[in-house]
Amino acid sequence: MNSFGRIFRVSIFGESHGPSVGAVVDGCPPGIPLSEDDFEADLSRRRAGGEGTTKRVEPDLPRLESGVFEGRTTGTPILVRFANTDVDSSAYDSIRFTPRPGHADFAAQHRSGRAADCRGGGHFSGRLTVALVAAGVIAKKVILPARAEAEVTEAGGAKDPGSTAREAAADGDSIGGVVECRVTGLPIGLGEPFFDSAESVIGHLAFAIPGVKAIEFGVGFVSARMRGSAYNDAIVDANGRTATNNAGGLNGGLTNGNEVVFRVAVRPTASIAKPQKTIDLRSGDSATISVAGRHDACIALRVPVILEAVAAIAFADLVLISKAMASQRGKE
Repeated sequence: MNSFGRIFRVSIFGESHGPSVGAVVDGCPPGIPLSEDDFEADLSRRRAGGEGTTKRVEPDLPRLESGVFEGRTTGTPILVRFANTDVDSSAYDSIRFTPRPGHADFAAQHRSGRAADCRGGGHFSGRLTVALVAAGVIAKKVILPARAEAEVTEAGGAKDPGSTAREAAADGDSIGGVVECRVTGLPIGLGEPFFDSAESVIGHLAFAIPGVKAIEFGVGFVSARMRGSAYNDAIVDANGRTATNNAGGLNGGLTNGNEVVFRVAVRPTASIAKPQKTIDLRSGDSATISVAGRHDACIALRVPVILEAVAAIAFADLVLISKAMASQRGKE
């Protein structure tokens, strides 16, 4: 459903134009310093208002409503809530029965028997990624000294994301992008083959980011064109350091001591001003829509901090699983 994780468990709630959105984080160890101020750095990186992003600018002021006492986590569920304050649902009245091509509208209304909240995409909106970022702030504290850093490496096929997004917006269109994440300082051996391999856990969470359509680790798809003699990473010391990192820091679903490197492909924003063909859900007849409202020309521009959060959440769970297993072995 809307929860993920075996020990470090994250649930998200809310709708884009509802009263609030947020996250519940369960399984966070007690005693970790945490305050509302700790969220600002990452939230500011996700916040809209820059070139190529939506004109909807939420203040995103976090409210810690449980799980923290006197500035430290208590080991009980942590609830972080964000009020939706900059909401304008007027543009959605005209497309309530005409689903946007490329968006979740059609499938969501079918799944819910037309009960889904159509305003701003409802629960299927990128607005809920603020909850992922908030959970990621907590997860980043759990995985220290490991750190995750991500950046947009291209957008619309170009290396200058800002100008490419600006051109698309001026044309009433949108573009996609590629975002790369690197995680350093991880212990060796995190992951559980086969079904909870590190790649599986990261991939599961990465696809929770609206708009992510593909993921690759290390050299990814390029490996299919390589020989083993070129792909295999030579091990150069007893700490597992390798001469190259084609595997992206992962072997057999486990961290191998090297930097974990992965990239995601983010599709173009579905809501565009250009006329598009769709159907009218009431009659089944063809219809043409042009989506108004406030939308990102390139959602990839705001994904780096979200992808860092995803990586931190994934590894927070794997770290705590590893510690639990080590503790159990110590009792045997």
